[in-house]
Amino acid sequence: MALAGAFYTLLMFLCCFTLVHLVKLARIGLDSLKPKPEQREEPDPEPKKKAQRQVQPVYYIVEKKRARKSSYSAPREITFKDGGKAK
Repeated sequence: MALAGAFYTLLMFLCCFTLVHLVKLARIGLDSLKPKPEQREEPDPEPKKKAQRQVQPVYYIVEKKRARKSSYSAPREITFKDGGKAK
């Protein structure tokens, strides 16, 4: 019985795998049949615009690293409410 379940699971996977790839190939085929829009060769008005633009400066935010402490304070003694000292 387990062998039949494994067989049907494999069969269902292969059918779904095939179906998905056929749909993808059909979509690619339909996209290739669509006419591509013609590209017109027009004179480029960009050189005039580039001459008018001014280059603006670029600012970078840089965080300064903190220096390490050269000396540390003396260690504090920790006391608890019952009056005993920490070990």
